[in-house]
Amino acid sequence: MHLAKVCIVDTTLRDGEQSPGVAFSAKEKIKIAQYLDLLGVEQIELGIPAMGGIEVDAISSIASLDLKARLTTWNRLHLSDIRASLSCRVKNLHICAPVSDIQIEYKLNKSRLWVLDCLKRAIRYAKDYGCWISVGAEDASRADPEFLLEYALLAQEMGAERLRYADTVGVLEPFSTYRELSWLKDKLKIELEFHGHNDFGLATANTVAAVNAGVRFIDVTVNGLGERAGNANMEEVVAAIRMSCGIGMNWANDKMKALSSYVARASNRKMPKTFHDFRKSGITLYKYV
Repeated sequence: MHLAKVCIVDTTLRDGEQSPGVAFSAKEKIKIAQYLDLLGVEQIELGIPAMGGIEVDAISSIASLDLKARLTTWNRLHLSDIRASLSCRVKNLHICAPVSDIQIEYKLNKSRLWVLDCLKRAIRYAKDYGCWISVGAEDASRADPEFLLEYALLAQEMGAERLRYADTVGVLEPFSTYRELSWLKDKLKIELEFHGHNDFGLATANTVAAVNAGVRFIDVTVNGLGERAGNANMEEVVAAIRMSCGIGMNWANDKMKALSSYVARASNRKMPKTFHDFRKSGITLYKYV
């Protein structure tokens, strides 16, 4: 499926900060958000207000800036999470729950029915406050497809704007990614978003496959930061979808290297080889993003 535009959802400040040993200061979080906005990222996931402390201070500070990007927070099904987001003056909410039986049973110690009931209550509560809502299907790649569809249809019925399909433990490969996202897209009217993890080194490939399946919203982190092996790498993804899918980004491309370098320093990690590899091959990355 050919798409004219792909929208980047950056989760460096949320999932990226779950990298082992990474903890951004409030000042660093603000600076990263400003860099992302200057770059032209469409949506920035700011963090988890329910964590309190520095997280709330940073999210509130960023929310008060006049940024062009949609600023969202990550929330569990708990109404207290939603209240925490509202206290930060953020009304663009991502509400997430596990959908695989293994996580529902062993992470939540609950049932499928409990998940559906709590999702309905959480969306209704957020809608009462005039919130924009996307719904996350955590561990969707290991879920029973019929329950995943039931969960997605409920989100759609309750007025969610988008469903995030999360390959939470990175078990997909490009062919299964394309097949599963195509199937789900045919069943739903709301937009889909793909969230890939890099446990087997396939996050970028799976993200490109999701785009080819017609998914317009794709999740990335700067330098591929993220828990365990990391998330889909922004620098790789934007170059890959330009080269493989012919879809460019209306971005201030000169800002990308500065952003990558800043995040590398703030996370005490080396800057990825993405830029260097492209230069060695005679291709300038910025030229193609």
